[in-house]
Amino acid sequence: MSTLPKYTKQQLSLRNGQDKPEIWVAFKGKIYDVGASRLWRNGKHYEHWAGQDLTPEMEDAPHTASVFDKFEPIGELI
Repeated sequence: MSTLPKYTKQQLSLRNGQDKPEIWVAFKGKIYDVGASRLWRNGKHYEHWAGQDLTPEMEDAPHTASVFDKFEPIGELI
């Protein structure tokens, strides 16, 4: 059983780099803090915005899901 804190989609949406200083994204039920990545400055990465579940968007991404291996999950999306 995971001991990670749980967050709703509404809570995640506030971590978009604009409403709050955190820059978070979700993928396959896990939430990642991507704020340290230069690729996510101001909460935007190409056509993707922070504060969202990126699971459905990964199918069209030019990279694989292994990109999330660079980040430790900080929470779970409920």
